[in-house]
Amino acid sequence: MNKVIIDTRGSGVKISRHIYGHFSEHLGRCIYGGFRAEDDSPVPVIRGIRQDVRTALQQIRIPNLRWPGGCFADEYHWKDGIGPREGRPKMINTHWGGVTEDNSFGTHEFLDLCDQLGCAPYICGNVGSGTVQELSQWVEYVNFDGVSPMADLRKQNGRPEPWNVEFWGIGNENWGCGGAMSPEFYADNYRRYAVYARNYGKSSLYRIACGPSGDDYNWTRVLMEQVFKAKGEFLMKGLSLHYYTVPGNWAKKGSATDFSEEDWFITLKKAFFMDELVHRHGTIMDEYDPRRSVGLIVDEWGTWYDVEPGTNPGFLYQQNTLRDALVAGITLNIFNNYAERVKMANIAQTVNVLQALILTSRDGMILTPTYHVFDQYQVHQDAEKLALSLDCENYAAGNEAIPGISASASKNGEGKIHLSLCNTDPQKEKPLVLEFTGMSPAAVSGKIISAETMRAHNTFDKPDTIGVRDFRGARVSGKPGEVLAALPPMSVVTLEITG
Repeated sequence: MNKVIIDTRGSGVKISRHIYGHFSEHLGRCIYGGFRAEDDSPVPVIRGIRQDVRTALQQIRIPNLRWPGGCFADEYHWKDGIGPREGRPKMINTHWGGVTEDNSFGTHEFLDLCDQLGCAPYICGNVGSGTVQELSQWVEYVNFDGVSPMADLRKQNGRPEPWNVEFWGIGNENWGCGGAMSPEFYADNYRRYAVYARNYGKSSLYRIACGPSGDDYNWTRVLMEQVFKAKGEFLMKGLSLHYYTVPGNWAKKGSATDFSEEDWFITLKKAFFMDELVHRHGTIMDEYDPRRSVGLIVDEWGTWYDVEPGTNPGFLYQQNTLRDALVAGITLNIFNNYAERVKMANIAQTVNVLQALILTSRDGMILTPTYHVFDQYQVHQDAEKLALSLDCENYAAGNEAIPGISASASKNGEGKIHLSLCNTDPQKEKPLVLEFTGMSPAAVSGKIISAETMRAHNTFDKPDTIGVRDFRGARVSGKPGEVLAALPPMSVVTLEITG
């Protein structure tokens, strides 16, 4: 019998809402045609921002948005994106499709987008091809409330008051597209850039260092040794981690919609690998930072497949099926369970790129299965993590096996318990016993994301194939502290339990 024991007495650990963050890069149709509408767009816009996309993201309480990249960040020069648009220089987006970037969406436009969304901006600075002065002046331009060259320039460009942006990334993937640096070389550069990314007024920057790619544990150790507390000062508050779930290899990743059960299994197995990554990187961080004052920031995660046929290979446009919903549910459960160390995460990417939550056309949009997972899981934002133990049967394929169930739980300020569960098996229902320590359940309700086939996905012709629906497969049993449930195959379920 599958069993979950949930300790409802609390852990004292908050699941930061910023774990449910998002990522927007100047890549394909994420910004232009995604967030930003064409000049003659038939959809409602406010200051260039699509209001259908805005409303959808407000619905899931988007907590933060990372910008301008990604690889694009380390070739982006922010002064090219301010001032009158007709005077902004154009550039070539060398990383993503070789298309012309006209810089019409810059600092003011991004921060206006965040204001419209009601989310915190997360700006990633240019370390790869930029200068210390350039990043220093960007922080000054955005955050200084006084008389200075950059503050005066901001005012000339129509913004009298500062934005007071808290989250700043000091470079992106500097082990790769951000400069092909060694960890030691990047650590030296980070310290130099971080010193000049100053706090102004009451602002206190949350400086995020470029962390490892996947299982590069040496990178984490070097950064913790050389940056965490340099010369007695805590120079970083966050260390990033990037990991993509790729069912094939980088040369042939596999199709987003045309896949077998073997592909399903491999994809979910690689999604579960996030648990090992967070645990092992976190263990290294604990050696230097036992109080866990530095957050692990997983600011790029998600599935990565071959692009949809007929689309620009550099635009990374892919569909999104029930398989992606399971990857999202598994990954978010992992982040919830490591909430004492994971303080922020950003799915790649919000609109029209990789594991997108929203796909747009010129005159409409659809919500993907991944969007619906974020909608279902928003109950965990800023709730208290609950410890749980899970004993479940495996889902096996050949000689390999993965857990048949993934789970995380939290308690909100009203005392309601939320338990999120994924049944990874596309064939078998999972009967489940839930035992609650410290409370006697009085009522249970739930929501479910599932479909009849593992390849199911939403299209512009059929936008509601997958959504969030009521779940009636759980009940309070006659035994004190117990709830019984039956998880349908390949499903993501969130239960609400009241005492």
